[in-house]
Amino acid sequence: MTTIDIVKLPTAEKLRLMESLWDSLCMTPSDEIKPPNWHTEVLTERIRQLDAGNEAVSSWSEAKERIRRQARPI
Repeated sequence: MTTIDIVKLPTAEKLRLMESLWDSLCMTPSDEIKPPNWHTEVLTERIRQLDAGNEAVSSWSEAKERIRRQARPI
């Protein structure tokens, strides 16, 4: 399957394909999946900022509510 083939698929089929890919990745041993260096650097910096008390944190219930408000249709 090429990118052109994927572009022509209906959205529902694209979502099924994406779910199949994600399921396949979930079955891949974690030592075979290496994040890119930039991602590790970003996470390391975020943890450093959090540990230093420079990041605002929310409870899970507050975060869910914020996400729900942002996801509501206008």
